[in-house]
Amino acid sequence: MEIFKSIVTNVLTALYQPFWFAVLLTIFILFFYMYAYYPTNTGKGIKAACLAWIRTFKNFLYFRKLFCLIFFTVMILFRTLLNRNMWMNPLSDVMGGWWIWKTEADGTVTLTTECFENIVLMLPFTFLLMWTAKEKLLKGRQICFTSILWYSAKVAFLFSLTIEFLQLFLRLGTFQLSDLCYNTLGGAIGGVLYWIGGKIQKRRR
Repeated sequence: MEIFKSIVTNVLTALYQPFWFAVLLTIFILFFYMYAYYPTNTGKGIKAACLAWIRTFKNFLYFRKLFCLIFFTVMILFRTLLNRNMWMNPLSDVMGGWWIWKTEADGTVTLTTECFENIVLMLPFTFLLMWTAKEKLLKGRQICFTSILWYSAKVAFLFSLTIEFLQLFLRLGTFQLSDLCYNTLGGAIGGVLYWIGGKIQKRRR
């Protein structure tokens, strides 16, 4: 029970801290997208631009999907890169973080939920990515369980690897192989959940 409470608390805290920052940045990013692909009311003032953004959000499902995907991507980047302290030695714990118990330098054993958090962190990302751009990403390939699972795991691995190397080079956090493994697992689970959701939706039709 203590472990479950710790996981829920840490996940909710991770979501709460960057929430409004992610919302504002997502809106800002989608202004650029909107005027690149839906250049209406360009140069007619802030009020017209805001009304055009709201109208686009209401009328286009893909725009709403993009909002969700960008929002969660910003949340991930805030958690992993944008809100991290500098580390003197990012390679100090490369093989750490594989389980829920962590042994400190003085021998004290403490509870950590990083492994579960890393799974939860990437799971919605691949789900939203497949929901938003499945056809574009798979590029005409047959959309089946194996293709979605493979692509979800691959995207999660590459995205996580990029973050880990940025943490290493910028000295923001520590480079850990366990993060890479659990993020990839979370991404694969997200793809599976998307496939299951698609099957359920088809049966209801």
